[in-house]
Amino acid sequence: MDSILIAMILALLIPIYEAWQDKDIWEKMLALASIATKTSIIVLVISVLRDDWSIGVVAVIILTVGNAGLMLLAHLIKRLNEV
Repeated sequence: MDSILIAMILALLIPIYEAWQDKDIWEKMLALASIATKTSIIVLVISVLRDDWSIGVVAVIILTVGNAGLMLLAHLIKRLNEV
């Protein structure tokens, strides 16, 4: 099970590098949304391994609400830059 978590954390480093490299706000926001999704899935796996469903509920809330707010923020920043 430890190898699965290590692989998930390594997969998390890919969008971190992409967000660090790009200058475009949309690319950064999409990379950050990918980080949020991967992090919440890692938290879900940990909650199943620990049999702690309160942590799992938090991960599900992050999955459903977190990315929508991040994309709304990216859209607002893009609109402010156009004006």
